[in-house]
Amino acid sequence: MSLANAAPVAVHVQPRPHHRFWPKRLPHRISPPVTSLWHNLVVSAQRYPDKPALVFFDQQLSYRELQAQAERLAGHLHAQGVRAGDRVVLLMQNCPQWIVAHYAILRANAVVVPVNPMNRAEELKHYITDPDVKVAVCAADLAGDLLKANADLPEAQRLSHLVVAHYHDAIGPQADIPPAWVDWLAKRHPLPALPGGSVADWADALASSHTAPVHDRQPADLCVLPYTSGTTGLPKGCMHTHASIMHNAVACSLWTGGTPENVSLVVVPMFHITGMVVGMHAGIYTGATLVIMPRWDRELAGRQISAWRVTHWSNIPTMVIDLLASPRFDQYDLSSLVFIGGGGAAMPQAVAQRLFDQFSLRYAEGYGLTETAAPSHNNPPDAPKQQCLGIPFLSTDARVVDPETLQEMPVGEAGEIIIRGPSVFAGYWKRPDATEAAFIEFNGEKYFRSGDLGKVDEDGYFFITDRLKRMINASGFKVWPAEVEALMFRHPAIAEACVISTKDAYRGESVKAVVVLRDSARGQTSEQDILDWCRENMAVYKCPRVVQFVDALPKSGSGKVMWRLLQEQEPAA
Repeated sequence: MSLANAAPVAVHVQPRPHHRFWPKRLPHRISPPVTSLWHNLVVSAQRYPDKPALVFFDQQLSYRELQAQAERLAGHLHAQGVRAGDRVVLLMQNCPQWIVAHYAILRANAVVVPVNPMNRAEELKHYITDPDVKVAVCAADLAGDLLKANADLPEAQRLSHLVVAHYHDAIGPQADIPPAWVDWLAKRHPLPALPGGSVADWADALASSHTAPVHDRQPADLCVLPYTSGTTGLPKGCMHTHASIMHNAVACSLWTGGTPENVSLVVVPMFHITGMVVGMHAGIYTGATLVIMPRWDRELAGRQISAWRVTHWSNIPTMVIDLLASPRFDQYDLSSLVFIGGGGAAMPQAVAQRLFDQFSLRYAEGYGLTETAAPSHNNPPDAPKQQCLGIPFLSTDARVVDPETLQEMPVGEAGEIIIRGPSVFAGYWKRPDATEAAFIEFNGEKYFRSGDLGKVDEDGYFFITDRLKRMINASGFKVWPAEVEALMFRHPAIAEACVISTKDAYRGESVKAVVVLRDSARGQTSEQDILDWCRENMAVYKCPRVVQFVDALPKSGSGKVMWRLLQEQEPAA
């Protein structure tokens, strides 16, 4: 599928305050390759055929082998009826097969539909019917839910073919697997049946003698359709082209000082736009070695960084907090790291300071959305500010405007962040109404409305204040939960906190904090202790009126705190 209006956006970069902090080694905008994403793998395989592309526990897959497996799977998919522009579901945790399948779908001139493996059958129906999928590639442990979803659909909308993979097929006998994962990773599931269709085991699909079609994708062709949830309705597919993903793959490599000698820890889920673009596509473009973790485990992460001398680690701040809290942390060697950064939540200042004091690492926070192919903003690695989104990314322009009048806000005043650049998506799949609502004209140019509230300081750095819909209105005072959470994290007993609104007969809404205490503080710190501390450390209207202790905060597959779930559960509480 070609998107005629999705040609690369030429953003003329006017001098802005943040340019004083711009990495001196980089231009303000780049001209990425005008080839498909598949071509990135071909080039790296030609340059570094025997170099490890993927590491999974005790096994390695070279660039030559990665390309060959993707070619064979592409031939199998083509033989099963996958044609140019067709959408193919990809449903797995992080593993080598996920990357092979992703590039195989691209090689077959088709479109990847990456799906969160935490979704259950009722949710999975939408990912079959909305993108009109007929073929899926999934992990064996997830096939049951996918087939259950498929069986509940009208016959005309059902899958016609399924490729099933087992994680343990990519693991060797010396694998250092966390004990809790042994049964999950080692279990062999029988090959399921697909009524009215066919099923292939991964090994049989790769043994296919079918030839892949001629690869003909151009920059404006659709390549991936990741889904994003909004404040209302079902998830919407974000139409990304080879050009939009290519831009940020190249830009992320340049921004982080990428070289073919990079060794990256890929633990952010690759179904998520950050893991896909920053973890996988940037690494394959660079010719790096990707050390893959199927899920987060702090001890495994510590061992992997130490053993493989990991140089680059993009993550969710909660992962860093967890690793630093490990009782075995002194056994791990992080001295090889030259870049560490991430997004999804603010990095607590105390944790960022520890990284710098102990390892001379400056944690570089970034910001982006599924609609912007991950980063639209990033902190300059040499001049980051803490708890800050950073500055507009390569080739990107961003502003803060009044959500109602769409007039640009003065320095320091909050408004909605709007974004323009070559990585911005082409629109929402089958949703012209939502696409139209997502864009505005500003200074004669088309900008994407992020739905996030932020502000810009005098240096041109952007700071989040909150989601447009998340504000708490307490007796007319506007309370931004992210700000209260950042303040609460300074309390020595608090490990994590999520702030939501609770009904208040007098104030309309009041502030509630759902708190996870540090192990050392459990039984020693009371809810009243937290309330008293808050009253001493923040404006009274921001202070939580209610504190609830929990053992853990709910998190999404990408590691973000699911504040909406807590908010929805609050009336019952």
